[in-house]
Amino acid sequence: MNAVPDLKFLAPGQDLPVRTFQAEPVQLFLYNAALWNADRIHFDYPHATAVEGYPALVMAGPLLGDWLAQAANEWVGEAGVLCSLEYSNRRACYVGDVLRSVGKVKSVDAPSGEVVLELAILNQRDEVTTPGTAVVRLGRR
Repeated sequence: MNAVPDLKFLAPGQDLPVRTFQAEPVQLFLYNAALWNADRIHFDYPHATAVEGYPALVMAGPLLGDWLAQAANEWVGEAGVLCSLEYSNRRACYVGDVLRSVGKVKSVDAPSGEVVLELAILNQRDEVTTPGTAVVRLGRR
């Protein structure tokens, strides 16, 4: 469990804990089923590779956004709430990739308790696949 962030000790540039992910085919299938996403690139390996030309099953973009939201929520913990999240999928990620979420404090507004976070998902080659920004509010629910 990470230490609860305290506004008095936060400053731009501080790192968030790194989280590592490696999606399994079953996790990807169930996630897309919950979204009613029937695109075969997410669950049909022969189709994804032989027909569509991908190297493996393709990760769902919203799953990457959910991982960013989890990183922000885990960091803020019980000390606050996630107010907003914006992200963009810039590179494809595949089952088998080792992905990491990283982040930094971008700005702190002590009077409102709002903290802006720069977030990203990186692949095993340290390429940014999914950059994002989150706003969390500390001390108020």
